Amino acid sequence: MCADLWSFALSTYARPGCEAACLRLQAQGADVCLLLCGAWLEQRSVASTPERMQALQRIAQPWQKEVVEPLRQVRVQWRAMAQQDAQLAALRERLKALELEAERQLLTRLEALAHTWPIGESEGQQGWLEGLATEAASLDPDALQLLRVMATST
Repeated sequence: MCADLWSFALSTYARPGCEAACLRLQAQGADVCLLLCGAWLEQRSVASTPERMQALQRIAQPWQKEVVEPLRQVRVQWRAMAQQDAQLAALRERLKALELEAERQLLTRLEALAHTWPIGESEGQQGWLEGLATEAASLDPDALQLLRVMATST
């Protein structure tokens, strides 16, 4: 079991099929950082409560909206042009690294909040992913379950 959320997220995301599931959920409006945090909390058997979910969302939503999403939008916008322009491609790679660092900072913030929540208080509970998924992402239970399976084997 990975002790810190960043290591857990990297390990889980690298598993076969997980990246595709996460990108599907992200396309449906889900915050993948929140979902990875939820999977980490499930693995640690931390009890999910509406108050805890709201606390995580209060941290994640503004950071995603104001920091991560603008970086992602520019990176995606440059995709086609960067294929024809080596200098823009290099800038796009730097932007991609900055986006990843912004996600790392978000995961660090989420972990700091969850650090005080007792581990092992809720064996077998699996409510985090469904509670943190957006309504649209909840319509893709297969992707959520794949993320859960990948996280469990981390």
